[in-house]
Amino acid sequence: MEHPALDHSIEALAALMRGRSTLVLSGAGMSTESGIPDYRGPQGSLRVRRPITYREFVQSAENRRRYWARSAGGWERVRGARPNAGHLAVARLESLGRIAGVITQNVDRLHQAAGNRRVIELHGALADVRCLDCGRTEPRDLLQERLRASNPGWDFDDAEVAPDGDAELPAEAVAAFNVPGCRACGGTLKPDVVFFGENVPAARVDAAMQMLGKAGLLLVTGSSLAVYSGYRFAQRAAARDIPLAIVNLGPTRADSIAQLRIDARLGEVLPRLADAIAGKAGPVRDSGGAGRDVV
Repeated sequence: MEHPALDHSIEALAALMRGRSTLVLSGAGMSTESGIPDYRGPQGSLRVRRPITYREFVQSAENRRRYWARSAGGWERVRGARPNAGHLAVARLESLGRIAGVITQNVDRLHQAAGNRRVIELHGALADVRCLDCGRTEPRDLLQERLRASNPGWDFDDAEVAPDGDAELPAEAVAAFNVPGCRACGGTLKPDVVFFGENVPAARVDAAMQMLGKAGLLLVTGSSLAVYSGYRFAQRAAARDIPLAIVNLGPTRADSIAQLRIDARLGEVLPRLADAIAGKAGPVRDSGGAGRDVV
């Protein structure tokens, strides 16, 4: 079936990208086609469950037990996820020299698995775990082995995953779960991700803003921009007269300031965008922010 309106929109986005250095800002919708649900889309988990906040995690051992018990099952699903067509298209665009980098709100490392090399993980990554007492980090896979050893007979595979690696479990199962401490000091372990209510590290934001400052176009993929940590980049782009394009299923917080908006599946749009760019590639120059360097 032909979709002339979508064809026109994809060509319009390709035209915006030509001659500009594009920065991608990706959100949870980027990974839904890899089997990881988003928070606010049609099937988003915020519709059925509120994720744990930073304050809840640090102030209660019971809350931490509940998180790690649910995460023990959720991690297996996240760990087994593979890049989808959208991720692969973004990696292809980087290899073509059309994308300067990716700022991702996701914690699944699927952009890197697809082949992207210049990625800023705004909210960290579930693949790492950090001790809140001594600061030591360890791979999540290593902690998973220790969780298995501490909870023999636990079903680590039967859980409904959420974007943060959390999952749904009955209360009685949570109560029996044992959580090991830090290998170095026995302290409290936390996934090395930014929870709701927690601040993104300032150095990470600064690095992302510097990347944006060198871009000629900001392309938002799979994010409603409802959370300020992502929306701030759309605001900064508008303030610096950097064009903003959005590809997302459903409305976003920045629709009113976007030059182009495509409401369609990323797995359909981004591969076709990469094909269009590859077929008509031209020189790219970093914009000082003006976004008027089309060639």
